[in-house]
Amino acid sequence: MLEQVILFTIIMGFLISVLLSPILIPFLRRLKFGQSIREEGPKSHQKKSGTPTMGGVMIILSIIVTTIVMTQKFSEISPEMFLLLFVTLGYGLLGFLDDYIKVVMKRNLGLTSKQKLIGQIIIAVVFYAVYHYCNFSTDIRLPGTDLSFDLGWAYFILVLFMLVGGSNAVNLTDGLDGLLSGTAAIAFGAFAILAWNQSQYDVAIFSVAVVGAVLGFLVFNAHPAKVFMGDTGSLALGGAIVTIAILTKLEILLVIIGGVFVIETLSVILQVISFKTTGKRIFKMSPLHHHYELVGWSEWRVVVTFWTAGLLLAVLGIYIEVWL
Repeated sequence: MLEQVILFTIIMGFLISVLLSPILIPFLRRLKFGQSIREEGPKSHQKKSGTPTMGGVMIILSIIVTTIVMTQKFSEISPEMFLLLFVTLGYGLLGFLDDYIKVVMKRNLGLTSKQKLIGQIIIAVVFYAVYHYCNFSTDIRLPGTDLSFDLGWAYFILVLFMLVGGSNAVNLTDGLDGLLSGTAAIAFGAFAILAWNQSQYDVAIFSVAVVGAVLGFLVFNAHPAKVFMGDTGSLALGGAIVTIAILTKLEILLVIIGGVFVIETLSVILQVISFKTTGKRIFKMSPLHHHYELVGWSEWRVVVTFWTAGLLLAVLGIYIEVWL
């Protein structure tokens, strides 16, 4: 029965995204919700200017509808599911506001970094308040072992860092056609397997709902993209995957399974540090995917390479947790 629920969940998530796309994409185009391309970005990206953005709306709708419908097939909405939906919707709304300011108010950078940070922190604080009220564990466990450590009040700091940092890391990865859609599908798929292995079936259902939603979106987001997810989708996906890692007590393993997101973020950090301290750049451009573009790789080659890296890291994460 549960196996069928999982299968139907991924199919339903996929179909909702696919069916919403032909409706939402022309709607976004009519509203002139087109992506503005940064002048400092790769010159080849200028031709993408005007491509409809805020497509993350269809991903979020698909996730929410699929999760609620399929969860009620065998149980009620659990506190874990509430937290997953709250963070996904919360960060999605924050991203939507950011995208709206960019495309409607024609302010290319959207929310200021301070405004976005405050929004991310508020959502993280509310999340932890509910998490603490439900008496969820503040332990952190070493992957593949039975060793765990209770962080007590310091767990709040970890949650805050993970939600803010994780959502931004995933956001940074959304820079090429299909890049984030593919890597997200792989990472959420890995967490679905691990949640199932822990008998956390509601978390597994949510995870595969995300997989279905982003794969359906990928049909229209693969190169050449007909729609971008924008911050609406990337911030929501970042918050969601961090929440899954927290609920499954796989906080450390997130660094491996979400390794592509981590590497992308580190490339930006290293680039900034190097330029400010030495005046020299380590990469031709950051995040890292732009570096490979400027080296001469085609966009599709960069995306497939990053998908492959994400798949290998996901397999490694599953191996460490399940079979090590």
